[in-house]
Amino acid sequence: MSRTSATTSGGPARAWRDALVAVVAGFVVMIVIAAAGLACAGAGDLPEGAFPRVVAAVVVMAAGGSIGVSGGAGFLAEADVNLSVLPLSVTLAGALTVGLCFLRPLHNRAVAHPRELLGRVVPLVVLWLLALLGVALVARQDFGISTGDSPVGEIGELLDAAPTVGFRAEVPATLFFGLLWILGLLVITLLVSRRAPLPAALVRFHTAVRPAAFATVVLLLAYVAIGVVVGLVVAATRGDAAQTFAVILLGLPNLAWLALTLGFGGSWEGRVDGPFGLPMPRLLDQTLRGPDLSTVDVASLAEHDSRAWWLVPVAAVLLLGTGVLAAVRSPAHVRARQHALHLAVALAPATLAVCLTASVRAEFGLSLLGIGDAGGLGGTVELGPHLWRNVGLALLWGAVAGFLGALVARPLRRRGRVERP
Repeated sequence: MSRTSATTSGGPARAWRDALVAVVAGFVVMIVIAAAGLACAGAGDLPEGAFPRVVAAVVVMAAGGSIGVSGGAGFLAEADVNLSVLPLSVTLAGALTVGLCFLRPLHNRAVAHPRELLGRVVPLVVLWLLALLGVALVARQDFGISTGDSPVGEIGELLDAAPTVGFRAEVPATLFFGLLWILGLLVITLLVSRRAPLPAALVRFHTAVRPAAFATVVLLLAYVAIGVVVGLVVAATRGDAAQTFAVILLGLPNLAWLALTLGFGGSWEGRVDGPFGLPMPRLLDQTLRGPDLSTVDVASLAEHDSRAWWLVPVAAVLLLGTGVLAAVRSPAHVRARQHALHLAVALAPATLAVCLTASVRAEFGLSLLGIGDAGGLGGTVELGPHLWRNVGLALLWGAVAGFLGALVARPLRRRGRVERP
């Protein structure tokens, strides 16, 4: 490492110290958000002191880890459980915290040696995986299931074989996906930040990548901010404020980014069947409720509430604002058609990530001696994207918003202007 890089970065000891601060801050923020959300959802009353372990499980899922769920009642009954849902509020809070802590020591320079960046990344990744491993080892618990007057409950009482369900972190999968999570976060952080240094060979891509990437992230955060405002209004004007705060603290981006894709014409499909459901707006539950798959788009939502059409103009305005922001942060010599290409290429993978992370699948069934559903406990909640439609429309909207945004931004010239190298 050169003398300049060593002086600026402070050496390995400072890199490990900064990494430790980022990891501790990230996990503390995720634990606090997860605990608050679960408390609002009523998980504080869980038996056997299970609340901290459930919090740990939510943090593991938020950090990209995998939680396995199983259950049964000896030879009497078998529980078929499948849970795949990402608490994106917790994920987003942790990602913003770690990203800001990672960038803080690197600002105010344009170029950094690859070895210097690697010296920053490696300690952070190592400490992140160690912390994730510690949380994963805590994330395990078994619960008894109350079956009331069902056949399983009656027979179970006679044979002392009450149904149980439990969860535990799958450590190898958690570490693998956690590694992908933290590496992806660091790559996105370097792509988005205008002040973070890049290796000299990559500086030429600054103009094409960073303004559009930054504007796309601002778009996603703007939808979350709007969702927070809407959630607070709902909590203040309707009943069950605790449930609304649980949604805000655990799954708000899941809903906000779903609204973004629906607003620009995308669609999803899913169903809600049985006594169980995930916290979601009543309008979405009404659209999905039933034994068969239902399509979720603006039109299907508007059948239950005509205010759903507002998603379209909101998306149009915010996407145009995204195009303007990307243009304002770009050099003056970049042409409108180039802005269109840059924003399209940024918005499409962002939409792909939203579709993959906001999908939900939760199933629970308890069968007696392998036959049927016992006690009416079975339920299914699933929501998945029409992937190619959503990504294709994001590509189209990104191109249109980038082109129009460049035209609107011309008279604004231009704060943050970057000259041609």
